[in-house]
Amino acid sequence: MKRLFDLFLILLSLPLLLPLYSVVVWLVRYKLGSPVLFRQVRPGKDAKPFGMVKFRTMTDERDANGELLPDSERLTPFGKKLRSSSLDELPGLWSVLKGDMSLVGPRPLLVEYLPLYSAEQARRHNVRPGITGWAQVNGRNAISWEEKFKLDIWYVDNQSFWLDIKILFLTVKKVFVKDGISAEGEVTMHKFTGSE
Repeated sequence: MKRLFDLFLILLSLPLLLPLYSVVVWLVRYKLGSPVLFRQVRPGKDAKPFGMVKFRTMTDERDANGELLPDSERLTPFGKKLRSSSLDELPGLWSVLKGDMSLVGPRPLLVEYLPLYSAEQARRHNVRPGITGWAQVNGRNAISWEEKFKLDIWYVDNQSFWLDIKILFLTVKKVFVKDGISAEGEVTMHKFTGSE
């Protein structure tokens, strides 16, 4: 039922999504240049890797050694607006259509975090990752990693059709009030280095 709901909602939204997608593609190309999309391998259900796609929000500026500059220096004002509106997540709907992701579920994080999870935290991979999730509507990047993982596990244990509906509505609200976009003192979220 969850999978059918995901597909139904995306197909129903296509008349609105396609023009919006086209506009964002043009803006990203104009403001940041090519490539328009940011691709990265992330762990999905059962920690199986898949290719996640988002709109690019940062430049590719590097230091004298060829290393990428910190996120705070590469994230442009346009990129910040794109992230705060969550429009950078639009290409992720392709991953939902393919079945790698769901509209609602724990956010897919970095592959390098996999060995750092406790057995309890690793249970977040018992379900498909989501475009949005329970942790996103309860603090997003403004809460600690431990809090975020507890919320992810709570979702895994309590997921239901009606909970997904609630999360989707709360996500729309969060986007409009632009709440919890970044951790305090960070432009996004500091890296997870393991729990104490």
